[in-house]
Amino acid sequence: MISIVIPAFNEGNAIQDTVKNLQQVLDGENLTPYEIIVVDDGSVDATGQLAVESGAVVIRHPHNLGYGAALKTGISKARYDTVVITDSDGTYPISQIPCLHKKYLEGFDMVVGARQGVVYRGSYIKWPLRMVLKFLVEWTAGRKIPDINSGLRIFSKKTITSYFNRLCNTFSFTTSATLAYMMTGRFVAYMPINYAERIGSSHVKLWRDSLRTLQFIVQAVTYYNPLKIFILLAAICIAGAFISLLIALFFHIATGFVMSVMLISCSIVIFSLGLLADLLRQIMGLPNA
Repeated sequence: MISIVIPAFNEGNAIQDTVKNLQQVLDGENLTPYEIIVVDDGSVDATGQLAVESGAVVIRHPHNLGYGAALKTGISKARYDTVVITDSDGTYPISQIPCLHKKYLEGFDMVVGARQGVVYRGSYIKWPLRMVLKFLVEWTAGRKIPDINSGLRIFSKKTITSYFNRLCNTFSFTTSATLAYMMTGRFVAYMPINYAERIGSSHVKLWRDSLRTLQFIVQAVTYYNPLKIFILLAAICIAGAFISLLIALFFHIATGFVMSVMLISCSIVIFSLGLLADLLRQIMGLPNA
């Protein structure tokens, strides 16, 4: 028993093929009963009508709320506890859903398709930005994460809805879900998948959505393990102090010594604030990473 949730915004060119491919895969693997829920997130094209004609259950938002909000709506309306999310643009290999489901039955709380290939790496601008965000998420979670924001994953409705108030309503939904699961001791597995060129144009705004992702990463750290972000900031200050000291010694610049002392003092203050923040977390009884 599986519920497939697909957020869709102006995906009229691809939605029918996506729904039909899902039906073929699920029927072929005998993963029944199932339901395919398409959340029409304020589309101005025929996305919703085409999805209905293909046999999907369609939930409509009167206007666009965002990728994460659409997923929350679809997951909340799902009839079955086992939920799979995927995109409607043809980028994710739907044929791999049975493999993810098999892995999920081994006892994992979430199984994620880890994207690979030239299309996933993207442009020379997108890849470095993704690596920076990946480093921050891995630093936060304390483990290697092959793909921080893959949109193909399987999980329990009951489990993920308990995190809804801390999950992003935009494209950072999957990143915030990854952090929420890992920082509360959930079992998350990754399986490599190929990632294809999307049908139609992307709705992702590189800089805007990257900054939003960074925002939610910082929020997740300060909620689950605030000391970690303060340690990182203190370490940056200490590194700056060391560099300033080397410059001062090499070029005989007195200002460098002053800057070094100031940065070391800042690192001590920042670390102390981190200890206070962690103490406050413990007093309030918030979950720890």
